[in-house]
Amino acid sequence: MFEKQIGIDLGTVNILVYVRGKGVVLQEPSVVAISVRDNRIVAVGNDASDMLGRVPESIEVSRPVRDGVIADYVVTEAMLRYFIRKVIGRNPLFRPQIMMSTPKGVTSVERRAVYDAAIQAGAKEAFLIPEPLAAAYGAGLPIHTPTGNMVVDIGGGTSEAAVISMNDIVVWSSVRVGGNRIDRAIIAYIRRKYNLVIGEQTAEELKINIGTALPLEEELTMEVRGIDQVEGLPKTITVTSEEVTEAISDSLGAIVTAAKQTLEKTPPELASDIIDRGMALTGGGAQLRNIDQLLTRETGVPCYVAENPIACVANGAGWALENIEVMRRFLPPI
Repeated sequence: MFEKQIGIDLGTVNILVYVRGKGVVLQEPSVVAISVRDNRIVAVGNDASDMLGRVPESIEVSRPVRDGVIADYVVTEAMLRYFIRKVIGRNPLFRPQIMMSTPKGVTSVERRAVYDAAIQAGAKEAFLIPEPLAAAYGAGLPIHTPTGNMVVDIGGGTSEAAVISMNDIVVWSSVRVGGNRIDRAIIAYIRRKYNLVIGEQTAEELKINIGTALPLEEELTMEVRGIDQVEGLPKTITVTSEEVTEAISDSLGAIVTAAKQTLEKTPPELASDIIDRGMALTGGGAQLRNIDQLLTRETGVPCYVAENPIACVANGAGWALENIEVMRRFLPPI
């Protein structure tokens, strides 16, 4: 009765925390700044993100989660403890129950690392839910019915497409391509075309402000500042939305391929349901302009962006925990 129930989307780029009765109460970058001299954590979340590319050698700013899996266990545990305390207070009377999301394609060792990190960070009990299942639940799809529900979850490190029926994943495909890979593609394109070196944050701003999966009727432009590779001096150029589309086409192609592979493996009865209902797009990558139109064109299946796509996994994890007696038998073993 007094225990807090918390759903956590432990993403490569962002961490979102859902609290029962309140919804998503926290969304911060999954970034940690550490002092190199004494291995002490200097900042977490928004404060650490502001330091990216702007700190001396004595401070290291890193993302402890890469491609949806834990790359640095100790730092991930410290980050989780920080966010859990931020949500429930420093010394709660009762330790919380936690439902954490993991990519469907992770190994049992990677899954165990997430579970252990949650317990060490202060959970009384921890459960793990595959991201596509949580995303479909959070998007409001009727996953408990014997019908085909398809979701394409585009995160920071991985993109996963899955068909869900009766609270479980029937078929799925996963690629380690997401928002980070798209940012890196923009950086490489600008360097190749203009001999200009830009940072990850600038690339992300380009993606958000003028990025589009398909050419726009009215082209958008944005001024970009970076370092000229030839002269070694700061330089400003103007980049168009069409150039960004060209830069990210290969990355988006990998996501489209994952959706196609999932559809190819889908049983005919469920496939007919998906054609009727369409597929839902979730995750931060779903906010890219016209990505739903690209998937519709390439797969022939109607596609739509879920409401508040970035919060779908956290909401789904929280709702699954509230309904744990039903969902328990569909969760992967730890």
